[in-house]
Amino acid sequence: MGVLKTLVDLFGLMKNSRLSETQMKELQDKKLRALLHFAWDHSAFYRRTFEKSGITENQLDTLPLSAFPAMDKTILMKHFDELITVSDLHQAELRKFDAQTQADRKPYLEKYHVVHSSGSTGKPGYFIYDETAWHAMLLGIIRGALWDMIIPQILRLLVGRPRIIYIAATDGRYGGAMAVGDGIDGVGAKQMYLDIKTPLKDWIDNVRKFRPNIIIGYPSAIKILAELVEAGNVQAQIKRVISCGEPLSSGLRSFLEKNFHCPVINIYGASESLALGVETGMEDGMLLFDDLNVVEVENGVMYLTSLYNFAQPLIRYRISDHLTIKSPIKGSPFTRAEILLGRNEDLLWFEDGKGHRDFLHPLAVEGFCIEGLRDYQFRQTAPDAFEMLAEADCEAHRAGIASEMLRQMSGILREKHLDYVQFSVRFVAAILPNPQTGKKPLIVSSEKMEMEEAV
Repeated sequence: MGVLKTLVDLFGLMKNSRLSETQMKELQDKKLRALLHFAWDHSAFYRRTFEKSGITENQLDTLPLSAFPAMDKTILMKHFDELITVSDLHQAELRKFDAQTQADRKPYLEKYHVVHSSGSTGKPGYFIYDETAWHAMLLGIIRGALWDMIIPQILRLLVGRPRIIYIAATDGRYGGAMAVGDGIDGVGAKQMYLDIKTPLKDWIDNVRKFRPNIIIGYPSAIKILAELVEAGNVQAQIKRVISCGEPLSSGLRSFLEKNFHCPVINIYGASESLALGVETGMEDGMLLFDDLNVVEVENGVMYLTSLYNFAQPLIRYRISDHLTIKSPIKGSPFTRAEILLGRNEDLLWFEDGKGHRDFLHPLAVEGFCIEGLRDYQFRQTAPDAFEMLAEADCEAHRAGIASEMLRQMSGILREKHLDYVQFSVRFVAAILPNPQTGKKPLIVSSEKMEMEEAV
């Protein structure tokens, strides 16, 4: 994606913010009808499910979206090969590619960007973007990152070749890592990845050498860098902080703004659609990208329809985030919402007894996918110890699961220079999701576990 084309297309997309609410609804509906017709013509799965619901081709232009059948990740994985609209992709081959190929930003078959969802509840699901969809998504993310800037300000920023540091999980096919990398390339900026598994001392050295002026990453990870700045361990002249991948509370937003002395932009995305919305302040709430997606809320359930991904159409796809539609902002055509994401874990902080302190981020251990392992969770038990709670599908698999979990975790701790940390595996009958979010935190505090066990 060349810089000139990126800028031309970006400025074209930015014009949509000047549409009226009526014009935005008309644009959204036009894109929706085109997607429905394309899915009818090119996806065996959608045509069959539409017809099974009594929907005819003539009704694709008139029926409300709510009349179409919904789907979820389980359905997607089961019918992957007949749902996608390209003939040279197969889920079994993607699994081999994912397992046998080191993750990087190179497209699969040189034309498909593969994003995998969390495998903590079973095998990971795959979300495919062809080059057209990937470009559209990147424009949405870049627009969000530069949301409150006008064109002359954007040009001045980019002429200076900003130095952007990305702090997150970077060693897997995480959509955020790949999108940020390609987006930074697209605007011609300099970039450095700082993986959450990197020892804290290396953070300090890398930041000092690179001297970033823009930070992108998980808010819980950016918070650690802000604490280093607050303590005087690192000096940073930051122009903009872009949060993504996790909830951003008002308290954390204020902390980041205080220590970095710059705007904090929060991007809302998911593997299914990496460009869903933007939040520039807690008082405004999240503004959804209605020109890229349709988001519905029915009985507290959120459904996503991506309007730009024709290679893997997602129509009324159930998302586990909880969303509430709020009254619109005067003068803005975008839907305003309050979103409760399902990923709000604490970090695991460890001390070695000699004054050295470092952390383990939940996403550093998110990728466990072991035969027979139904679910898992982490509980810190001491300053230098934790246990891994595991739910097995049957008693016979427990020994093998425990052995593999211990092996993988030993490697993660060794890479992080946390060899002194003690850990164990404990099997439990069931690991339940947070009833408020519908998602399960990877890490629970000892206090919370003790309260639940007492009940």
